[in-house]
Amino acid sequence: MKMDERKQRILEALILDYIATGDPVGSRTIARKYNLGVSSATIRNEMADLEELGLIEQPHTSAGRVPSQSGYRYYVDCLMELQPLADTLKKFIQDTLADRIKETEELIQLTSRLLSQLTNYTAIVLAPNYGKNFLRHIQILPLEGNKVVMVIVLDNGHVEHRTLDFPYPLAEKDYQKLSYLLNAHMRGLSLEQWKAGIIQDICNELDYQKRFLNEVVESIESIMSVEYESKVYLGGTLNILNQPEFRDVEKVKQILELLEEERILKEVLSIEQDLGISVKIGTENPYESMKNCSLITATYEVDGKTIGTLGVLGPTRMEYSKSVSIVEFFTAVLADALKKTK
Repeated sequence: MKMDERKQRILEALILDYIATGDPVGSRTIARKYNLGVSSATIRNEMADLEELGLIEQPHTSAGRVPSQSGYRYYVDCLMELQPLADTLKKFIQDTLADRIKETEELIQLTSRLLSQLTNYTAIVLAPNYGKNFLRHIQILPLEGNKVVMVIVLDNGHVEHRTLDFPYPLAEKDYQKLSYLLNAHMRGLSLEQWKAGIIQDICNELDYQKRFLNEVVESIESIMSVEYESKVYLGGTLNILNQPEFRDVEKVKQILELLEEERILKEVLSIEQDLGISVKIGTENPYESMKNCSLITATYEVDGKTIGTLGVLGPTRMEYSKSVSIVEFFTAVLADALKKTK
């Protein structure tokens, strides 16, 4: 949709004023507050054109206009400039997420609370999805007698160890060689990638009993087969009650019921999982109970791998510029913090 600059400036002014006040916006308000260099009458004529284009609408018998869903969409796609975050706010977020965080779950919980506080919307964070595991490191270490301990580290930082019986004692250099070969053949691969034929490949380079290697591979397979299911964390669930759009009890009830359904939230957050920042407005969201809401989400990565999603849910009258900036910044900070929890 093409519009001249004046219509764009009037639409932007109307949307920004409505976001700030929640009240329908008239031509006199725009003329008085936004210094566009045109009269109230001219603005009124332009608003009539914007209404005809479906970008604004008149609620009930009010003299003012409000943005339509199409108007918000045009604003986000064509007019919005991201609100820069103050350095002090950036430092506060970075320091808060870096402070005393040793466990991934604690970090995700803190992220959801802080994200909701800074946006005044409901924050939703899909924790790292550990369903597809890749091997990062394998180490075989000797214990007493013929026993060995095998330490396995997955790419999500999860560590497990298994105690196995070796057929006979080995010299230290042999344990080192076995660890080296296991890493050489398996590291960086998923279960499906290394499973077929891996034992024979290692046997070709070692004289050890195939039975023991079978035990090693079975132990690794059992660990990698576990799906470390992602969880959804909410912050500021009741923030939705602070928005004038949701004074209708039935609307609030529908949204709160949706927020109780973890399966649905996972589905909503996973729809755009490979697209980075996403803004879904009103009926663009997949569920009827979200038709009066906007959802801003962004994926976060560790070591180049997308491992989760975070976002905020609020009314369509959302501070898009500020919220997108905050959500985007959180993805980078959360990714850095997750690296330090490993």
